Amino acid sequence: MRKFTAFACGTGAGLAAYYYHKLRDPQLTVHNSWTNSSHPVNDFALWDSNWDCRDPKSLVKPQKNDMPHEQNRFNTELEKSLPKHARHIILIRHGEYLDIGDSDETHHLTDRGRLQAKYTGKRLHEMGIKWDTVIASNMVRAQETADIILNEIDFERSKVKNCAFLREGAPIPPQPPVGHWKPEASQFYRDGARIEAAFRRYFYRAHPDQEKDTHTLIVGHGNVIRYFVCRALQFPAEAWLRININHASITWLTISPSGNVSIRYLGDSGFLPAKQLTNRIPRQAKNVV
Repeated sequence: MRKFTAFACGTGAGLAAYYYHKLRDPQLTVHNSWTNSSHPVNDFALWDSNWDCRDPKSLVKPQKNDMPHEQNRFNTELEKSLPKHARHIILIRHGEYLDIGDSDETHHLTDRGRLQAKYTGKRLHEMGIKWDTVIASNMVRAQETADIILNEIDFERSKVKNCAFLREGAPIPPQPPVGHWKPEASQFYRDGARIEAAFRRYFYRAHPDQEKDTHTLIVGHGNVIRYFVCRALQFPAEAWLRININHASITWLTISPSGNVSIRYLGDSGFLPAKQLTNRIPRQAKNVV
């Protein structure tokens, strides 16, 4: 029995030493069996700290040498470039609408869509947020949703910004592909560049002179919001169609002073009564209020 115990202990120690050294060898990294990745985690999926091209170190002229005065110059300029507050971006999907006709002008909210927008406005009011900026897509359903929300929150209508970059579209071919939705390649080419431009326009860390946390409200569309979430969190952008968000739902992203991005709400619609929850376009108009 003693010989067996000694053999077992010796074997266990030997195996432990073998796997310890094997795991430390970057060429022999053992991968988690529940992932599909064939690359070590340190080869991909690392956070890009300069994703918005505003990392303070990238904005300051590098040190010329190690002299004290040059180090002081660099540190002083770096300190001036450091953001001190966060940016909160709250994304609202428009309410339910009826897809009638070939033009955007006929795509008005349904009765339920208008009620959804009202519930969302009340929810935003209850949050007690002091809005710095309100932006809406210039498509009819987003404009109508924003108009109803503005009846509930404290923000001057004259200060609302309308943005054509936020219009609904096809951001990027999704993975995995879906059979029921196959836009032409030209649509991805056209819409993708515009939606990416919208992301770069609104998603970035605070300026160094920002004196407090800011809150930006954006009323837009499902595809655009889902793409924004993937881009902001540095998930594969092709995964956007794997996410579902309800009409008039709230998605809240926070960009910290360091440039890190976190998500507080993703498609939150728990404030809506169950019978008002929708995420697809109805086939015909129904008064469901």
